[in-house]
Amino acid sequence: MSQPVLVVGAGPVGLTLALALRQQDIAVRVVEREPKPSERSKALVIWPRTLELLDLQGCVEPFLKAGIQGHGARIQAGQRLLAALSFSKVQSAFPYALMIPQNRTEAVLTQLLAERGVSVERQLELSGFAASDGGVTAELSRADGSTETMECSYLLGCDGAHSLVRHQLGLAYSGETLESNWVLADVKLDGPAASDQVAVVWNPEGILALFPIVGDRFRIIGDVSGTEAADPSLEQVQSLVEQRLGSGFRAHDPIWLSHFRINERKVDRYSVGRVFLAGDAAHIHSPAGGQGMNTGMQDAFNLAWKLALVLQGKAGPQLLETYSPERSGIGDRVLRNAGVLTRVALLRQPLLRRLRNLAFTNLGRSRRVQGRLVAQLCETDLHYRGSALAPVLARSGGGLRPGERTPDLPCQGPSGQTRLHALLRSGRFVLLSVGAPLPPAGSALASDWLVPASAEPQEGYVAGQTYLIRPDAYLCSSSPSADQERLVALWDQWR
Repeated sequence: MSQPVLVVGAGPVGLTLALALRQQDIAVRVVEREPKPSERSKALVIWPRTLELLDLQGCVEPFLKAGIQGHGARIQAGQRLLAALSFSKVQSAFPYALMIPQNRTEAVLTQLLAERGVSVERQLELSGFAASDGGVTAELSRADGSTETMECSYLLGCDGAHSLVRHQLGLAYSGETLESNWVLADVKLDGPAASDQVAVVWNPEGILALFPIVGDRFRIIGDVSGTEAADPSLEQVQSLVEQRLGSGFRAHDPIWLSHFRINERKVDRYSVGRVFLAGDAAHIHSPAGGQGMNTGMQDAFNLAWKLALVLQGKAGPQLLETYSPERSGIGDRVLRNAGVLTRVALLRQPLLRRLRNLAFTNLGRSRRVQGRLVAQLCETDLHYRGSALAPVLARSGGGLRPGERTPDLPCQGPSGQTRLHALLRSGRFVLLSVGAPLPPAGSALASDWLVPASAEPQEGYVAGQTYLIRPDAYLCSSSPSADQERLVALWDQWR
């Protein structure tokens, strides 16, 4: 039996990574130095792409029950609407933002992990490690002063912005801290605030963003640059609300009052040998767009399927070399987009503000631009085009391109009618023939890493094409169905 994988950190990223590995029967330990889970709401949104990836694990329903649906976002200049974005147009089985406090997300993940036989080992801290070609030796310390030496196959650092794993690897966390100061308030709010809409309000004095949580509870975030960095009082929050939202709102019963500054930092590489970084340990950025936790959870899904295939002997360790370039590229993109949104929102010069507001008013009238903004927020536009795992073998004929997300669709699998995402839960690739019958039972196309399927044409899936789809529902490549053996041969370089 192979040595277990050690996951350091029991935040949403570490828990997601452990859960995805257990889904493929990989032995996992999760260690966390904190004595109990955080009670803070922190990240509030799970976007459609992350919900799709949770669906691939067969566990999206508990999250849907624990959160509420956010159906859109409004961008305003004072009381004037500049743009209204509807998430219902996104091509996904989950056409909404799931509003769920991070502590609830962590509770659901912890329960799902426990159901798969793994409990978080708390007050157990990684104090050091030594990696070799054959494994990793990790030194663990308990709160009572006792220590443990553990042999693990891989070490996965999901231990946040102050990551000990990253520090010991000697990786630079390059970037900057923005000058602006921000307040955060989780409060109950009386007034005409939509319970299913995110509101972003730009004022000459600064920005205010309003996120629904549940019932009359909302998250308020406001820029207070030029003031002392300190936790706000309820009176200060109320003053900020009146100044930027207008009269008719009353903040009361605070649950969490805090302040923060925005860091934009990222490592150049996400792995060194058998040691990997994910989430805030690898990248941290502006909360604009609410994509920090989602990006980290998607790091986890990307790494988990690759690690599982390697540990199961279905792929060679060279497959893991694709993790860093794929996720680092996504990290760069999220960092850039969030930074642009933040700087646009914080414009102070009156002429630039007027030009910004005019531009957003015009953009808000374009369905095409609205669609692009919604896809960016919902993260359905993320892709791995250009990845070593996404070679272009033939012209797509108007269908999906290598590296792009593969939407779920009904299909015929070896056991009958099913869905693409249901087939991918096995952790294997799917070879999907469109507009062609399923290969006969016992076909050489079925193997320990591949399952064949067939489907009728629909948007993105063209008749006469065969699609090789990764376990995380991204397209590896496609070819005319008559040449599908060439697709299967792609895997030889990763075995």
